[in-house]
Amino acid sequence: MDEHENVKVAKAAGVVGFATLLSRIFGFLRDMVVAAYFGAGLKTDAFFVAFRIPNLLRRLIGEGSLTVSFVPVFTEYIKTRDRKEVEALANSAFTALSILLAVITILGILFSPLIVTITAPGFRKIPEQYELTVFLTQLMFPYIFFISLVALCMGILNSLRHFAAPALSPVLLNLAMIGAAMFLRDIFSEPVYALAVGVLIGGFLQLAFQWPFLERLGVKLRFYFHLTHPGLRRIGALMFPAVFGAAVYQINVFIGTILASLLPKGSVSYLYYADRIVELPLGVFAFAIGTAALPSLSEQAVDEKYGEMKKTVSFSLLMVFFVTIPATIALLYLRIPIISVLFQRGAFSAVDTYLTAEALLYYTLGLWAFSSVRIAASAFYSLNDTKTPMKGAIVALLVNLFMSLILMGPLKHGGLALATSLGSAANVIYLSYILWKRIGFFLERDFFISLAKVIMASFIMLGAMMLFDYFYAWPMGGSFIGRATYLTFEILIGFFFFVSSVWLLKAKEAELLVNAVARRLGKQLTGKP
Repeated sequence: MDEHENVKVAKAAGVVGFATLLSRIFGFLRDMVVAAYFGAGLKTDAFFVAFRIPNLLRRLIGEGSLTVSFVPVFTEYIKTRDRKEVEALANSAFTALSILLAVITILGILFSPLIVTITAPGFRKIPEQYELTVFLTQLMFPYIFFISLVALCMGILNSLRHFAAPALSPVLLNLAMIGAAMFLRDIFSEPVYALAVGVLIGGFLQLAFQWPFLERLGVKLRFYFHLTHPGLRRIGALMFPAVFGAAVYQINVFIGTILASLLPKGSVSYLYYADRIVELPLGVFAFAIGTAALPSLSEQAVDEKYGEMKKTVSFSLLMVFFVTIPATIALLYLRIPIISVLFQRGAFSAVDTYLTAEALLYYTLGLWAFSSVRIAASAFYSLNDTKTPMKGAIVALLVNLFMSLILMGPLKHGGLALATSLGSAANVIYLSYILWKRIGFFLERDFFISLAKVIMASFIMLGAMMLFDYFYAWPMGGSFIGRATYLTFEILIGFFFFVSSVWLLKAKEAELLVNAVARRLGKQLTGKP
């Protein structure tokens, strides 16, 4: 991979990362608005359970498997076929997916009572809550239709090296839900209906948002009933193991919840809040880099340029570690202040902060593995291999379950978090070994040199934060303002010393990422495309 390809991956990662960060910020705002207008209780529980069902299907069918199965095949068509054949594949996929999603939506609406009974059996004891959950599920099921078509559009746009529109579209869902909560709740006999309507509006807006960008790139999706298209069959063959792999992950989460429910009261919540914090660097950076690397890897796989492919994997992993290593050290050192500032108020006590920090400690130890899995899996997807990532997910599940049963006794909920980290580490090791056998050793000398610079800069950052703490100690029992001020200064100091250190150490990843984000910000401010 030449320097130009490095720049393309870094630029795309900067765009996706920046857009994902915006989405996460608006997601937190959405949660705040929902909490303010609807609180916590029977009706909000009904909404969250109902929303979880189409959201789960989104993860299994949409972004969880469709995009990663579509991009390698579509990229090959772009590289090796004429425009007419490329359009035929895109339109065939659009038609087949629309039919499949329409069937799933209708079945979901018809069988909502059964689905709710299975997913929330306790609601049957309260008829009002059960009936409300069923109705909300039926109302929101069409969301899966819109959001899975968004995933198809995302695959097309990413294959054509356009990343901004798909990455920004989740912001529209959050805005729609915020607007519905604020302005529509009073027009319904049951105010929580407004949230469900907001979800539907958000799904439609996300799909409509992609359309102008597709047409600008010359893609005009139309119904084309060639359901036996050879490219379509290949995508379908790749999707099945990808869906199964995504399902294994959801089973993993479900088992963790069951085991946590056997531990002392609050264990499920401690794991949930800690996971929310770890998801921020994962969602913003690991997902962004994996999304940005997939088209490049797919092009190199089509051309059988495995030497360049190895360099792309190495560079992508280095980009991930450039973020996750300092994030790991910062989260380990500041885990109590972070949780205290974010959650410690009202019924969330100082004891809850320490117990949540314990879960965060063990989750953070696996941050490198959680983020590396995305890159390793993308390499296999680009090779039209979704079975190996599925096998890796099964390895993670078995290791997680085995270690959970061993560690949950002595470490309680912390043991479950550590087991999750160990399961992900086993997954990365398995995928890396198979990838090494497939394309050869992919970590080059430059990788280790740059990694050493990132580690050095991260410890310089830690030293600066510890020095600040020496002069301005963490106000353990202080006011919110005092705790927030401490955390703000620690983050700013850590960020400044890390960025300065990698810049002085001439880590090229820093320059590429900073330039990519700066260009995107400059375009946003100037209004240039």
